[in-house]
Formats: sequence, structure tokens, C-alpha cells
Amino acid sequence: MTGVLLWVALPYVTIAVFVLGHIWRYRYDKFGWTTRSSQLYESRLLRVGSPLFHFGILVVLLGHIGGILIPESWTEAAGIGETAYHAIALILGTVAGVCTLAGLAILVYRRRTVGPVFSVTTRNDKLMYAVLTLTIVLGLSATVVANLLGGGYNYRETVSPWFRSIFYFQPDPDLMTGVPILFQLHALSALALFCIWPFTRLVHMLTAPIGYLTRPYIVYRSRDEQLGMHRTPRGWERIT
Repeated sequence: MTGVLLWVALPYVTIAVFVLGHIWRYRYDKFGWTTRSSQLYESRLLRVGSPLFHFGILVVLLGHIGGILIPESWTEAAGIGETAYHAIALILGTVAGVCTLAGLAILVYRRRTVGPVFSVTTRNDKLMYAVLTLTIVLGLSATVVANLLGGGYNYRETVSPWFRSIFYFQPDPDLMTGVPILFQLHALSALALFCIWPFTRLVHMLTAPIGYLTRPYIVYRSRDEQLGMHRTPRGWERIT
């Protein structure tokens, strides 16, 4: 019963909250759909922490997509053996995880020590940072413990099929029963992160600035009576 609750019911609840939460947020809080940038208050630490975090999390995200969504048989058919795949995943995953965690540490330090930035930090921001940090730490710990300190663990035979089975609507909780505890905790923390995602600033990750491509130019008009030596083009005469 515990396995069914954790690895069947909870994932579907997470998906429902994630989808419906974004619909609700977009419908009732369009103006709050933003990162609430604090660059105006402080930029020195932000210039270091933000790129470090975002580039690191992008590599981590791509690694998870490749490791979870792409079956092991596909990579083997492409000529990438299991040993080579895990070596690449271990190196890139560890480096990306360390960069992400370092960037996040800088951003949290900045948010806590810079007065104006801390004053605009909401409870949702604090919760988001806590769950995000926990998820990254657990994922990095699972990678280090399983591959560097242990004998290695092929999560593509257990965690990946379980994850895909959720979207096939044929969930198999038995695949997660023998998974190391750090991988299980990492998966549960990720589900918690996706549950709170729609209600935090993380929604900006699902927004693409497509409107900028078709947005009209911003026209600036001078308040001075003297508009210059050139004749005013037709259609641009001063409105009185």
C-alpha cells in the first residue's frame, strides 16, 4: 500500500497539481507570472550566481531528460555502451550538479544578506529555495554515493521505466522497491518541487518571450519645443 501511494498515487496528484496550478496561475495571476527580478537592488553577486545556476540546471535538466525518457536500448542501438554512457553521465552530471549548487548557494546568500533583496523575498520564495536545494543535494548525493563510493547503480533499469510507466498509464510501483534510498528521496523531493512549482517564481521557466517578435516599437517623444534641425516626417507631427 505504501508503494502504491508513493509511486502511483503521488505522481498523478503531482501531475494534476502541476497542470491545473499553471492554468489557475495564468488565468488569475498573469501579472504575477514573473521572476520578480531583483537585479535593480544588487547585481555583483547576481552576475556570478545566476549564470552559474542557470547553465548548470540546464545541463542537469537535459541529463535527466536523456537518462529518464530515452530507453537504454536506444542508446545501445546508437552505439553508446552502458559503460560509456555512465561515464559521460557521471562526469557531466557531477560537474553540472556542483555548478548548480554553487550558483544556488550564491543566490541564496545574496537574497539573505542584501537588505532590499531580502525584503522582497516571499514565503513562497523561501519554500521554493528550500525544496530546490534539497532536490539538488539529494540528486548529487545519489550520484556520488552510487557511482563514486559504491559499485555503481543503473537507474535506467528501474527509475526510468517507472517514470515512463506513469505516462503510459500503466504504473509499476514494484520497479521502485529495490531502488537505493537516496534515489527514492530524490524522486520524492522532485515530486514535491513540481507540486509547488505553479505557485512560485519557477513558472517563468515555462514562458518564452515570443511576443517580443511581433511587439510594435516603443516611440519616445521629446517634451522640448525644439525638436531638432530636421523636418518632422509625415505622421510624426507633434500632437497638441
